Amino acid sequence: MDKFYELRNKYSEFIYDSYTIKEENNKYVITYEFVTTNLCSFHPETKIDKSIIKNNNIDKNLFEYIVFHIGLIELISYYKATLSPNIIIKCGYLDEEQIKWYKNIIFNGLGELLYKNEISITIDELVNIKSLINSKPSFNLTYNGEGNLIPVGGGKDSCVSLEILKNEKCNSCFIINPKDPSINCARIAGYSNEDIITVERIIDKKIIELNEKGFINGHTPFSAIVAFISYLCAYLSNKKNIVLSNESSANQATVIGSSVNHQYSKSFEFENDFNEYINKYFKINIKYFSLLRGLSEYQIGLLFSKYQKYHEVFKSCNLGSKTTPWKWCCNCPKCLFVFIILSPHLYKDELINIFGEDLYERTDLLNTFLEIIGESKIKPFECVGTIEEAKFAVSTLINKLDKDKLPYLLKYYLDNYQLYTNAKSILTYNEENNIDEYFNNLVKAELNND
Repeated sequence: MDKFYELRNKYSEFIYDSYTIKEENNKYVITYEFVTTNLCSFHPETKIDKSIIKNNNIDKNLFEYIVFHIGLIELISYYKATLSPNIIIKCGYLDEEQIKWYKNIIFNGLGELLYKNEISITIDELVNIKSLINSKPSFNLTYNGEGNLIPVGGGKDSCVSLEILKNEKCNSCFIINPKDPSINCARIAGYSNEDIITVERIIDKKIIELNEKGFINGHTPFSAIVAFISYLCAYLSNKKNIVLSNESSANQATVIGSSVNHQYSKSFEFENDFNEYINKYFKINIKYFSLLRGLSEYQIGLLFSKYQKYHEVFKSCNLGSKTTPWKWCCNCPKCLFVFIILSPHLYKDELINIFGEDLYERTDLLNTFLEIIGESKIKPFECVGTIEEAKFAVSTLINKLDKDKLPYLLKYYLDNYQLYTNAKSILTYNEENNIDEYFNNLVKAELNND
């Protein structure tokens, strides 16, 4: 807490100064200027290829207002270094309700960062936001989108969505900073280069330098960035829906008994808040929803286990994404969880072919295993499923195997804990979602075909 207050006193003001939109080499090059007073300025960029434009009635004011909003989320990655008590917005209009909404995104999106840095503070104490622009933007809108924009990260979840939507018309994939696994998954699903919308997001390296100097660092709500950038791309490409692949487990807190959630910007709460916001302030008919919200991670793993064409190319290890080529590191919670959730259906040769080894034999992963199955104060700060799903997957596999020849982690579970057999909530479709009847029927049909 001492460093927190020291930084806030020294750097009391963070300014969203401006954004520029230039056209270079048939691309929109969007540059933001953020300033931490008495420290430095930041200039991150976002590049969008103009070839995606299918909307013949783009309203310039709305286009710029969405770009402004992308900056509102983008700035969190730079604001976090000092957690300045004041954010000054110089380049766009926000009313009091919008400011309240945005403060909520900052507070909950930085919940993990605050927790890990042992910062105890209320939402109102954390930051005061002031917008210096008084004129409300006006739009002249004619919009009639069709088809779906499908964000693809390269993991199992988006592959399941691609399969469920494979017979739909006017689909496009959406990828930020594409890597081979995400591109390959889209191509395997049948998408050509013309149907894959890619965006280049370039961070200002000064934030990395500040991290190395000991300024405040931690997790930021990346999926909120995905929300606003995908919304802009959906508008430009004339799409009706943005179809995500966030499952019901994204709602579970990472710190047991608290509101701290690593996956906050993937949660149903954020999805609802975002839809309410865009409907009120952007006023065009683009719906943002997760196709998989009604499914548990266990059900998604079950479906994905059937799609063998993706098994050699999909990746979701965040540590491995920093290497070339992207690999499963086999040492992190994400790798172990994916291994666990697929294991009832693919253990063991198929999983070893994917990961290169049997992670259930890894004695050094015991503490990570215990976090995943809930025998710790916190779940891993990763995008992993619920404790109940992990326990059910482990228990299901144990019941399939010879109990005298179990690998290390499964034997440890059997020796120390009861098998988890409460399958009802895990195998029952969750009707609390924003999916309309048509898409609900597609998901249920895929589930019933298993």
